[in-house]
This record gives sequence, C-alpha cells and structure tokens, in this order.
Amino acid sequence: MKLSISPEARKQLNQLNTENSRYLLLWYDTDGCGCGVNGMPTIRFTNEKTSSDIKVDNDMYSVLIHKQQATFFAENMSLSLVNGVFRLSSPEGILNPFISQQSVCEV
Repeated sequence: MKLSISPEARKQLNQLNTENSRYLLLWYDTDGCGCGVNGMPTIRFTNEKTSSDIKVDNDMYSVLIHKQQATFFAENMSLSLVNGVFRLSSPEGILNPFISQQSVCEV
C-alpha cells in the first residue's frame, strides 16, 4: 500500500502537526455511520502504534493503517489539498473529498 502526498498537502500537514505526532494514520471513521462497514476513509495524526498497524509506503511521513481497515482503502492513494480541505483519492476514484484540517488533529 502506498500514499503519495502533494507538495501543498505536505506543507499543510507540516503546519498542522504542532504536537509533533510521530505517525499519520489512515483511518476508517465509522462514528455515527451505523455499522462497521459504513464509514469514511480519512487521516489523522497519532503517536500510538499498535501491533495490528501496518506500514504504508510514503517518502515523507511514517504512515500507518490498521490491518483490518486496509480493505476500505486503495492500494495506491494520493492526498491533496483542494480549497483548504484534504482530499484522499486513488486511481479508481475519490475516497474522501472533504477531510477537514481540524479532523486531522483530533485525538
């Protein structure tokens, strides 16, 4: 699994990471979505790594994903910044068009 980050998104992530979090987590958010298969792929900073997390290839950040959530993401993904919000996409389509800057920093 690989995540490419655009220069604009990288710059914004660097500015948002005021807590110097060690990892960028690809996370399948199911809060308020009903059951565990209804959710939205997103990103978030974290300092925690569990034994169930696997590494995602990225040149800039240590990116993690929980191995059970990997099925909700694409093998090759891109993170960009569009009109002030992050967009997670893949060659197959957009995974999440609106990831707020605030949600990236939530614990």
